[in-house]
Amino acid sequence: MKEKVLVEICCGSLEDVIIAKKAGAHRVELNSNMFLGGITPSIGNIEEAKKSVDIPIMVMIRPRGAGFCYSEYEIKTMERDMKAAIKAGADGIVFGALREDGTLDVELCKRFMDIIGDREAVFHRAFDVVKDPFKVLDTLVDLGVKRILTKGQKNTVEDGAELLKELIKYSKGKIEILPGGVRPHNVKWMIETLKFNQLHVASFTRRKDHSTQCNPEVYFGSPLNPKEIDYDIANYEYLKEMCENIKTITKANCIK
Repeated sequence: MKEKVLVEICCGSLEDVIIAKKAGAHRVELNSNMFLGGITPSIGNIEEAKKSVDIPIMVMIRPRGAGFCYSEYEIKTMERDMKAAIKAGADGIVFGALREDGTLDVELCKRFMDIIGDREAVFHRAFDVVKDPFKVLDTLVDLGVKRILTKGQKNTVEDGAELLKELIKYSKGKIEILPGGVRPHNVKWMIETLKFNQLHVASFTRRKDHSTQCNPEVYFGSPLNPKEIDYDIANYEYLKEMCENIKTITKANCIK
């Protein structure tokens, strides 16, 4: 069993970052718009997060939802966002870039890595839709990427367990594998059986903003999106319980 397990918590705002730190996070991934799976946060969020907590902040650079094949307009935006995020204090950059056929866009990744420089480079779950994960892993190693966020090319870590086991064995000493999809029912299994020493945790609850209710028929996004009265906020009680469970399982203090 691993003696220490690093907990990374997925955040969608400055308040989420503060909640994550209070709950016991050792590192956060900062996004915005979790309804879309996480896109680039504002510079204000990054700067205030760096002022508010003393743990590493990985910043998502993703210009939109949907896939990961980007136009030159989007690429220019991503490059500028990366530079701005680093200037604002980001400890690492989370990114992904694929071609339309689902293969890794190596040349674009090289462009991004040149900008990221000595900050941590994390390849996000675009990895979970590539055709040849082992070939992509090797290429990411060659590019200097530090870590891959993955659920083993499935929607749950349980379903992706076999590939995760292979990736852990194959990647040892070359690149870090960061599993997502951690839940109370599987965290012990992930630590003791899969031998992970870091975990990516996410949990959000709904908070209400009643300021639109004088005219509730009006909407400002898509009518298919969540109601205008609700928005997501990190679930402190859940995250705190998860961090405490991980401490108990590992029988060790959290990493400082």
